Amino acid sequence: MNPLTPTDKQRERFINLLRELFQLNQPDLDFGLYRIMHAKSAEIEKFLTEDLLAVIATTFGGSAQDNINQARASYERELATARQYGAADPDNLPQVQQARTVYEAARDSAGDDAEIYDHLYRFFERYYDQGDFLSRRYYARETHERAAPYSIPYDGSEVYLHWANKDQYYIKTSESFNNYSIDLSQARDGDTQTPLFGNAADATPCKLHFKLVEAEEGEHNNVKAATNKDRFFLLDDTPIEWQSSAKNNAEDVSSAELVLRFQYRADADKTGTAGTWREKRNAQSVESILAALKEQSVGNGAHANDAAAYHQALAHQVGKGAKKPGGKQETQPLLARYLHQYTAKNTMDYFIHKNLGGFLKRELDFYIKNEVMRLDDLGTAAAPHVANFEKALKKLHTLRSVAHKLIEFLAQIEDFQKKLWLKKKFVVDTQWLVTLDKVPPAMYAEIAANAAQWEEWNKLGFLVESTPDLLDEAKPGTQEYLHANTTLVLDTQFFDAGFTTRLLANIDNLDDATDGVLVHSENFQALNLMQMRYRQQVKSIYIDPPYNTASTPILYKNEYKHSSWASLIQDRLVLSKKLARSDGLHTIAIDDAEMVNLSQIVESVFYDSRLSKVTVVHNPKGSITKDFNRVHEYALFVTPNAISDGITRTLEKNDTPRRMRRWGENSLRVDRRPSFYPIYVIDGAVVRVGIVPPDEFHPSGKNVHLDSGEIEIWPIDQDGIERRWNFGLDSIEENLERVVVKKVDDNFDLFVTHELTVPKTVWSGGEFDAGKYGNTLLVDILGKKKFDFPKSINLVKK
Repeated sequence: MNPLTPTDKQRERFINLLRELFQLNQPDLDFGLYRIMHAKSAEIEKFLTEDLLAVIATTFGGSAQDNINQARASYERELATARQYGAADPDNLPQVQQARTVYEAARDSAGDDAEIYDHLYRFFERYYDQGDFLSRRYYARETHERAAPYSIPYDGSEVYLHWANKDQYYIKTSESFNNYSIDLSQARDGDTQTPLFGNAADATPCKLHFKLVEAEEGEHNNVKAATNKDRFFLLDDTPIEWQSSAKNNAEDVSSAELVLRFQYRADADKTGTAGTWREKRNAQSVESILAALKEQSVGNGAHANDAAAYHQALAHQVGKGAKKPGGKQETQPLLARYLHQYTAKNTMDYFIHKNLGGFLKRELDFYIKNEVMRLDDLGTAAAPHVANFEKALKKLHTLRSVAHKLIEFLAQIEDFQKKLWLKKKFVVDTQWLVTLDKVPPAMYAEIAANAAQWEEWNKLGFLVESTPDLLDEAKPGTQEYLHANTTLVLDTQFFDAGFTTRLLANIDNLDDATDGVLVHSENFQALNLMQMRYRQQVKSIYIDPPYNTASTPILYKNEYKHSSWASLIQDRLVLSKKLARSDGLHTIAIDDAEMVNLSQIVESVFYDSRLSKVTVVHNPKGSITKDFNRVHEYALFVTPNAISDGITRTLEKNDTPRRMRRWGENSLRVDRRPSFYPIYVIDGAVVRVGIVPPDEFHPSGKNVHLDSGEIEIWPIDQDGIERRWNFGLDSIEENLERVVVKKVDDNFDLFVTHELTVPKTVWSGGEFDAGKYGNTLLVDILGKKKFDFPKSINLVKK
């Protein structure tokens, strides 16, 4: 066997990295995207081992080692020939020197090939992190790396906000309880990726399924659970069961598939950190499963011998030692590897690039310029010596050609994941809440007979005690009670599909009758699903996102805490904006941790709107920080520029009515002609409003008495100067209710009794106390604390 050359080693290292990028190092996983990737694995493997190598061979100009061997053989032949013919100095003969030059060039070329593989490896490896491509740039300098300045894509704006994950979709950490399946015949060693069961006789043709049979409710949507609420995958009381493949004979024990049953719940025995306890529990689960399999190795019945042998072989197989990942020499049972993957995957967040191809090509150009060509070093002592410019260009062309081929292939896979993410998801379940007054009385008998619905009403406190005027037969559980309480809300989740279909068929104009829709979903998918039905129909959108604070931390897989949060918020704001009407408003609750970042994101998404920040004193007692006692948070209001009255005005009574006639600056008739018009009064009451006169018309005075008995009042001051009213002709009618007529110095004048005011930017007062009108109120209603940081109900109303 020929030893590996430096080029071969670099190529092997690079190909192994590509297998990780293409998920080919997980051939045993049999669910979700892995199943799709395995269906294309033959195509991907062909790309790596044939198409890519063909590109490399073409761009490199053939096999480097073959070229070296041929050039060396040619040189040695010429040298031997010269010696055979007795040349005095064979090394200086032209034909020998020419052959030696070719040989040395071939050796140099092999070094270039190894360098190109090294560059390819370093480039793709630095941007790849556990399934994601992240924005990372470095300058390589000998044994250390120093950060390089970013070249931020700039759009010409005066101020432009950018962050590390801006060009990626952030997929929130969530609980993924899909069944997790393993094809044991495809098991691979963690490092070398060689089959663990290379001999077909050693491989038990069995699939292993991890199944969740019960899950306990807990924290959601990236919210970190309290220590005593940490949940773990724990073995069910019945840890293993066997199921036959649908395509196989149920009597054939060798076709059985092993199902490992788990619960996901808090562990009363937990000690230590969540991570170490999870590892300990996993190890205990592995021991229990292997022990249970060995116990089943002793069978009973007609197929006892076959079953015992099968179970014994399977126990041996899943208990076989497999290397731990990461280049360590430690081993673990194969089952432990799979269990770790299963228990870890449900809390993993990740990213999907919006344009991976464009991103990697831009980064490649940056990499070539700064780390291959080193343009920034030109003119300095560190500048690389380029003895052969044509050779250097060929090396750059080779690197770029191979990298582009790979980038295009990677982009296809990433774009496929992006399509899956953006594809509108199926609604898996729909239920209806309907008040009894909309239910046909003919269906009351079925409702009265439904114990689950009565139990729900009772739990919610909807069933009232019997009163003296309530007939004895109109008791809870009877049709009479339903007729007497038609405001009760029926929940179709307690009835079968046939009942629900008949109920909905009896409601005319179901869409119009539906006055609320509650969607239980990951919020990006919910907003995406609602686009067609509710586009440009929503008048007000209130958002209470995670604050990203130390008290309510979000679980991130990388160090980009603020960047990941920014990506999460931006994509969802973009979708919510499409749902809003042209005069629709957004209100967003936030605190100091992300207020500045959120404000900049809002201004970039809602570029055609006004952003107003309201400070809310929600915690009068405060929470102590290192420097201050924080008592506030914020409400950000986003109002379209096209509307001027999006925020509700309120009327506040003046202590003393003020004149409706303007005075001071900008108060003259010529300053705003539409605000100069007469108002007609009879017996001290306004009866009508006149029109704006021509510019050449001038009233005879402040009050003009008409033959009709009306008094014409003009906005003229005591000095006879023509001024203007506070209201233009276009708005006076809607404001007349707060205008009164008073007689002053023998003249009638108009006064404003109430001011139309907008809310102030600081909201304070006991009504906004989140403790009293949020937490305490909910505890009184629900009987226990279920929310950590509820808002005051008065704040939400306002």
